Amino acid sequence: MGKDKEIGIVKTEYFTFANPPDEFKPESGGAIGPVTLAYETYGSLNSEKSNAILVGHSFSGDAHAAGFHEGDKSPGWWNDMIGPGKALDTNKYFVICSNVLGGCKGSTGPSSINPKTGAPYALDFPTITIADMVKAQKYLIDYLGIKKLLCAVGGSMGGMQVLQWVSSYPKHVHSAIPIATALKHSPQQIAFDEVGRQAVMADTAWNEGNYYGKAIPERGLAVARMIGHITYMSDRSMEEKFGRKLKAKDQKFKFMADFEVEGYLRYRGDSFVKRFDANSYLYITKAMDYLDLSGERLIPKDKKVDIKFLVLAFKSDWLYPLYQSQDIVRILKTRGQDATYCEINSTYGHDAFLLEIEEETHLIKHFLSKVSKSYGS
Repeated sequence: MGKDKEIGIVKTEYFTFANPPDEFKPESGGAIGPVTLAYETYGSLNSEKSNAILVGHSFSGDAHAAGFHEGDKSPGWWNDMIGPGKALDTNKYFVICSNVLGGCKGSTGPSSINPKTGAPYALDFPTITIADMVKAQKYLIDYLGIKKLLCAVGGSMGGMQVLQWVSSYPKHVHSAIPIATALKHSPQQIAFDEVGRQAVMADTAWNEGNYYGKAIPERGLAVARMIGHITYMSDRSMEEKFGRKLKAKDQKFKFMADFEVEGYLRYRGDSFVKRFDANSYLYITKAMDYLDLSGERLIPKDKKVDIKFLVLAFKSDWLYPLYQSQDIVRILKTRGQDATYCEINSTYGHDAFLLEIEEETHLIKHFLSKVSKSYGS
């Protein structure tokens, strides 16, 4: 892709709010403040401030969705979708992505300093929900002077944030694109998250969450990531990528990474440890498990909502299977919403929302063109 299709160098910005005594009050109770959100923006906000698109990142993502940071070799996590002429065309739209509350890439989370103690919050950080994450995003959107988002879009946990925006702030969203996501976690999805959490907490270095400034629970967190990464792929994609290939014949029966897939998972686990906080892993996975927008929770019967939806799902995604996206559409149709549902035939599994760029671009471009006209932007 040519340079004319790239954003180029970008910088992360920081927005701080909820300074005492006006502290942020999570759903679980208590209060914290000040709160900082790391965020990036791409493109320009028009004079009417009607072309803003909020991107929600997935569980392990961050605010750096597109472009390059100075000195980086790799661009932001959704760079193929954000930029001039791309699905989220920065020649037309003002795209915003913020690191979620509870995160560890610039936003306030358990690794942040608690002003009351002068030490990291650790497990003194309050339990948070997806609704708390979105509430914090709303502060950012208000700060940017945007009264109504043209669109909220995201995959996986990002899709959960999109659905929560619909539930919490329906008058402030014109359209929504939840991708490969769910209204609530199934018992199996909660089970996978719990196994990951137990892996972290079983690491002796975790030390009840008080590991800052000491050895970190890197083995437990790496194993948790390995478990998670298996769920992101599909049986077919793993067969095509690895098969039963051995790394070296002389490694047999030594309990080393004999198979290519073993080496890959270990690499993924070790890489994750270098960029993610173990306590954030615990808090964010729990927030995902707590989400429940089923029934009338997404759009209560006493609320009049006029939001246009594009719901995307992938046929090989067994972490967030098709029926969960279909459940979203079923509720939307029952409530009389304008909802389009598309299943994309992919072999990549859950990771498809990061990889099926051509198909997603075609669908999202067409949808945004349509909703932009109806919004007058």
